[in-house]
Amino acid sequence: MNKVYNNRAWLLVLPMLILVAFSAIIPLMTVVNYSVQDVLGPNASFFTGTEWFKTMLNDEALQAAFLRQISFSLIILAIQIPLGIGIALIMPKRGWQASAVLILITLPLLIPWNVVGSIWQIFTRGDIGLMGWGLRELGIEYNITRNAGDAWVTIILMDVWHWTPLVAMLCYSGLRSIPEAYYQAARIDRASKWAIFRYIQLPKLTNVLVIAVLLRFMHSFMIYAEPFVLTGGGPGSATTFLSQSLTTMAVGQQDLGPSAAFSLIYFLVILLVSWVFYTTIMNMQKDKPPHGGA
Repeated sequence: MNKVYNNRAWLLVLPMLILVAFSAIIPLMTVVNYSVQDVLGPNASFFTGTEWFKTMLNDEALQAAFLRQISFSLIILAIQIPLGIGIALIMPKRGWQASAVLILITLPLLIPWNVVGSIWQIFTRGDIGLMGWGLRELGIEYNITRNAGDAWVTIILMDVWHWTPLVAMLCYSGLRSIPEAYYQAARIDRASKWAIFRYIQLPKLTNVLVIAVLLRFMHSFMIYAEPFVLTGGGPGSATTFLSQSLTTMAVGQQDLGPSAAFSLIYFLVILLVSWVFYTTIMNMQKDKPPHGGA
C-alpha cells in the first residue's frame, strides 16, 4: 500500500527559511559578489576574479594578525577548558549553595562585551584601578599601553574571567546528567576520585566538551570588542586581531573588494578549524577501548 504524504507541512518551515535567507544567505552571496570585484563607486566596478584572495593571503600584516589570533584562541582553550571542568567538579550539587553558586558564576556572562573591556581598562589603570595600583605597590612595572606582554596577559585574563563560567556551566550540566548508578557502582568497586573522573565523568562529558570547545574557539577567534576597548589593538599592533583588521579595512578604509575576500577567508578558516576540533574529539572518543570497571 502506497503511503500518501502531506507536503503542506513544509509551509510551517517556510517563515524560518525566509528569515535565514534574508539574514544569512543573501548577505553571504553579496560578500561573495564583492570579493571578485573592484568596487570604485555605487555603479562603478569591474571583475577581478581571485586577485583579492591572492592579495589577502600574501599580506604580511594579515598573516601576523592570523598568527596572533590562532595563538590567542589556543591559549584560551588550553586555560578555559580544564579550568571550566575543574570548577564544575567542585560546584555544589544540591541545596541553596548550588543555586547561589550558579547565580554568582553566571554574572560575568551577563555583562556586555564592550562594557567588559571598559571594566578591565579601569581595573588595570595604575592610578584608579585596583589591579594596576596593587601591582604598582608591589613594585611590579605594569602598563598595557606600552608593554605588549602586559597587554596580552590582561586580555587573556579578561577573557578567562568573562567566558570560563560558560564552560563551567556546560560541564556542570553534563555532570548532573550522569546517573547516580554509575557513582554507586564506583563506590562498590572502591574507585578513586581520579578513576571516577577518568572512566565515568570525562567520557560522559565528551558531547558537552565538543560544544564548549567549538563555542569558545569560534568566539575567541572572532573576538573584537573587548581587546579593542581595552588596548585599541596596541601597543603598536601587538593585540590587533583579525576582526580588528577586517573592521579597519571594511569600515575605515572602505575597501569593499579586499575586505569581502578577507571575510570569506576568515569564515572558511573558522569552519575548517572547528571541523578539525570536532572530528578530533569525536575520533578520540571512538578510539577509546571499552573499560569494564574503574
